Amino acid sequence: MRLYVGGLPYQTNEQDLADLFAQIGQVAEAVVITDRETGRSKGFGFVDMSNTEEGQSAIHQLNGTLLGNRTITVNEARERQAAGSRGFQSRDRYAGSERY
Repeated sequence: MRLYVGGLPYQTNEQDLADLFAQIGQVAEAVVITDRETGRSKGFGFVDMSNTEEGQSAIHQLNGTLLGNRTITVNEARERQAAGSRGFQSRDRYAGSERY
């Protein structure tokens, strides 16, 4: 089960994240999302738990708890939406129309 973890302290690394969730169950992977240009943490990440029961347990035990000096959010990760699916209109919406 893939979990979203938000509100991470910026100094949290992937090993810290894996260690936290390993207290609850088997961690297949832990990833902290970083800025491409600076390499600094964006304050959120993802944890893949080995099964649904451990994932649900992690949500119930860790959501709303303190990590460092920040309250973390833990919930089931949602599928990423495809680009342009937020209702934005295409830039070429005027293609083919007369312009003055």
